[in-house]
Amino acid sequence: MRSRRCGFAGHWLSISVALLSNRRLAFALFALVCTGVASPSPLTGDRTVLRVGHFPNVTHAQAVIAHALTRQGRGWFEGRLGPNVTVQWYVYNAGPSAMEGIFARSLDLSYVGPNPAINAHLRSRGEEIRVVAGACSGGAALVVQPDGRIKNDADFKGRRIGTPQLGNTQDVAARTWLQSSGLRIRLTGGDALVIPTSNPDQLDLFQRGDLDAVWTIEPWVSRLVVEAKGKIYLEESSLWSATGGKYVTTHLASSARFLREQPGLVKRWITAQIDLTQWIQQNEAEAKRLFNDELKAETGSSLPREILDRAWAKLELTHDPIRASLLRSADDAFRIGFLKEAPDLSRFYDLNLLQETLREKRLPAVP
Repeated sequence: MRSRRCGFAGHWLSISVALLSNRRLAFALFALVCTGVASPSPLTGDRTVLRVGHFPNVTHAQAVIAHALTRQGRGWFEGRLGPNVTVQWYVYNAGPSAMEGIFARSLDLSYVGPNPAINAHLRSRGEEIRVVAGACSGGAALVVQPDGRIKNDADFKGRRIGTPQLGNTQDVAARTWLQSSGLRIRLTGGDALVIPTSNPDQLDLFQRGDLDAVWTIEPWVSRLVVEAKGKIYLEESSLWSATGGKYVTTHLASSARFLREQPGLVKRWITAQIDLTQWIQQNEAEAKRLFNDELKAETGSSLPREILDRAWAKLELTHDPIRASLLRSADDAFRIGFLKEAPDLSRFYDLNLLQETLREKRLPAVP
């Protein structure tokens, strides 16, 4: 088993791509930094090497737990993919970096949030990325200071609201909601100031009182509540009545090439992920232990039990990509100016293998 971290490499690539006019050279450099040896084929001798990306985050719990089991020599996916399949895990700190891995053919599959997947799909003009299943739903909320400075929607006027990243899923949701509350919101300025800030910096600024509110995702919502005594003003699930309060947080994305060349392997992965999700739900205490052990192995620190328990309860691990929520979010991104034209997502999803698997397991089809 091999496990590599590509967070720094991905950040370096974002600078390099801007400087290099030769796109193939940029992709080759990314593959070299992340993998050491970039192979355009998952076949190595008589073995198939399946390269999978994920984040060290509770919203990627299935991947983190599976990575832990691989590290222990008890691979969950390995035992279900066939005797000649090796899984290599790659740890990323940002969705765009993982999508660059797919572009560079150094990843075959990756767990990733909605907006990085959409952006990569549009950037490749629909040629490179296919969402083949869901992985996680929920976990986002709007947290306000505990001192009562914000008591109702009107109180957000003139306030500073933190989000994790400009144009990311929570940033789009925050700007959309603020506009729906009657405020003029611009990229900079307007009736309230939305400030894209990394999650660790959000926590620090919130504790110092320099942010009035934060719209973010678990486990940072729980950290804001537990460590900074923030108050939940709004759970994002309350905005999704059309989908029963569900909205996508994490997808399983495949390169279009890998899906085309190895559909049987992708289907076995999807099947194994469904089984793993069920195991996690039935063995929560053991799943949390595996998750936290792997998180410490990947990042050097684990989550305090109170934070992990609270964050875990706010998420739903699922195979359903909750397509309707993503399509609405993409429309919102276009409407508020993050996308220059209405996105064509007609080829974004390829759920045929997921639907086949669900029929075989006698589970309900996804919409």
